[in-house]
Amino acid sequence: MKISFIGTFPPRECGIGTFTKNLFDAVVAAPGIDGPNKAIVVAIDDNGQHYDYPKEVKLTIRQEEQGDYLEAASFINISGADICVLQHEFGIFGGQNGIYILPLLYRLKIPLIVTLHTVLKNPSYNERAVMIEICKIAQCVVVMSKTAVDMLMEEYGVAESKIRQIAHGVPDIQFDQLAAKKEFKLSSKHVLLTFGFIGRNKGIEIALKALPAVVARYPQLVYIVLGKTHPNVIRHAGEEYRIYLLGLVKKLGIEKHVIFMNEFVDQTELFKYLSASDIYITPYTNEAQITSGTLSYAIGAGSAVISTPYWHAAELLSEGRGRLFPFNDVQALSDIFLDLLDNPDTMKELRNNAYNYGREITWPKIGAKYAELAEQIVAEQPDVQVETETILDLLALPPFLLDHVQRLTDDTGIIQHAKYGIPNLKEGYCLDDNARALLMVLMTYKRNKNPLALKLSPTYLSYINYMQNPDGAFRNFLSFNRNFLDEVGSEDSFGRTIWALGYLLGNAPNDAYYQTGREIFFDASPNFVKLQSIRSIANTMVGICYYLKSNPTDDGMIEVLRQLTNRLMADYKLNRTDEWHWYESLLAYDNAFLPLAMLHAAEFLNNENVNQIALESMDFLSGITLKNGYLSIVGNEKWYQKDGESSMFAQQPLDALAMVLMFHQAFRLTSDQAYVQQLNTCFMWFLGENDLRISLYDFETKGCCDGLERYGVNRNQGAESTLAYLISHLSVLEAFEELTKLKSAHS
Repeated sequence: MKISFIGTFPPRECGIGTFTKNLFDAVVAAPGIDGPNKAIVVAIDDNGQHYDYPKEVKLTIRQEEQGDYLEAASFINISGADICVLQHEFGIFGGQNGIYILPLLYRLKIPLIVTLHTVLKNPSYNERAVMIEICKIAQCVVVMSKTAVDMLMEEYGVAESKIRQIAHGVPDIQFDQLAAKKEFKLSSKHVLLTFGFIGRNKGIEIALKALPAVVARYPQLVYIVLGKTHPNVIRHAGEEYRIYLLGLVKKLGIEKHVIFMNEFVDQTELFKYLSASDIYITPYTNEAQITSGTLSYAIGAGSAVISTPYWHAAELLSEGRGRLFPFNDVQALSDIFLDLLDNPDTMKELRNNAYNYGREITWPKIGAKYAELAEQIVAEQPDVQVETETILDLLALPPFLLDHVQRLTDDTGIIQHAKYGIPNLKEGYCLDDNARALLMVLMTYKRNKNPLALKLSPTYLSYINYMQNPDGAFRNFLSFNRNFLDEVGSEDSFGRTIWALGYLLGNAPNDAYYQTGREIFFDASPNFVKLQSIRSIANTMVGICYYLKSNPTDDGMIEVLRQLTNRLMADYKLNRTDEWHWYESLLAYDNAFLPLAMLHAAEFLNNENVNQIALESMDFLSGITLKNGYLSIVGNEKWYQKDGESSMFAQQPLDALAMVLMFHQAFRLTSDQAYVQQLNTCFMWFLGENDLRISLYDFETKGCCDGLERYGVNRNQGAESTLAYLISHLSVLEAFEELTKLKSAHS
């Protein structure tokens, strides 16, 4: 069996790196693992740093380079590894809350074990989402405390059967206390020790404030603070905390009793200091630490440990293995110091209890447990079954709800932007969003006679009417205080409005809405043939087709449709090559709307060339965006030029919507059930089947996030993204019903 490890790794100075190195060595030495060639490491670099790694590191990932994660997945898949073991801590991976690790994990073709070094009780939205996805992907999740097991089940919904508790390992290193003290010239001293990366959450000031009363009785006492300031603290605050501590030492008059050692020592040196110490202290300031490697090491060395009751300490120091004191309680800590120093036998008992437990969690024993777990998972992996039947599982979809749309809508229209899930009134309104909102509520009302949808309809239709100019064109932007912000809107906003109005004329809930929509539509119609924007032409074509479904004898409008279709066909023939089946020399935004418009036109024009171009361009776009089995949208960060490369970032929900609508119309036109499966694949982009493998739909607000960016998910939930999700959701429901009817007709 060959194992691939992912994590930070020495010489990078990082607690996770030390853990990964120790685990690697222990697993390689475990029974059943055939030597060092049976394990490899993929190491995470940080912030432009690169290290001189040992030979077991076969590949490195630059922390903030998304492409490196994808390359690592490919490397691991062809490395011969049978299983992957990931060390997870939010801060060591790139993107928003370490989201870059998700695409790597989803691309693995081997089983995954994840060791969680942090489990948050009150995670942010993104932290929860990332953690849930990691736990879904993994065959087994390893944590180091019972508290973490409970939190995974209660907070993240992870099945108990998937969780394994394995303690933090400790090096099998021991030194005689007298000899260690002598080496450090501390033979005459009572030695207190804290080690690890320094930061404000370590609470070192609490220990310092407790010292004056102790040194008054034990003047030979010395407190050693061993460790560098944490790199993240240095990056954001410099040495501010260390400077504060130095000032506090001076203020308390204990300069002769405190030694700050600003260095990162190796394990052998560290265990000498642990052996030399009489008491080890972790005075952390809050309970939210599920794992502490420093505490585990102190126990492993047989130290007398005093700690605040953070989660790991409360568990690890039970059964007489240490002493706890309340958070920020200087007096309680001082009292415990004096009690242990006054009673050497009590201190010796703590040390013995800690040492005896430490013998049970040495790295050779922990490595053997990981090796056994890996062998079990590899042996239990079932054969992969290929699913060939087209299935839409409606029970797996979130409920269709208009909560966020209602939140964004006032008596003027729908607010175009949001700050997270809260309407951003400063940004006002736009025609595009109110047109899409009208389309969405009409689709909703047609489907289930939702009274809220009917109630909202006139608001959006009224906005469209208000924004129309005397020549039939439309303004786009309106401030929150109802001032016009432009004289004439974009052609894109015009086309999207005609799309919505056309749908209204084919699906009006009552005559008043129909007559209003018809008047606006035909006032705008002289502008149809004047359009220059290819996407505005496509949107207008779709609107005309919806109108023609209820007015199929309108020869004048059919002729307008033919003229617009010919415009698209001309662009297609101009730009098409053997390798590039597209209407432009690039793929930009809202791409699928171009073949969608041609698919709609094919219903009415009885032109085989239209049908052929529609299907050929759809297949071309699908080959680019669905080649990995999920929807990977052409990002707006850098559009896809012919003979160029597609950008992964700035993926927009509008593009996912257009793909859903395109496949829906293809299914209606051809009755090919494969298009329903592709439609569903595109819709699942909203729910996490995407390049970052995280849901854009917010199950709390019932809104949709604004897109996938280089850093992660854009958590703002404006009208455009939410409406794109809702229209896509409605299309999935419609397609399922149409598929059911088709199957019934053939049975």
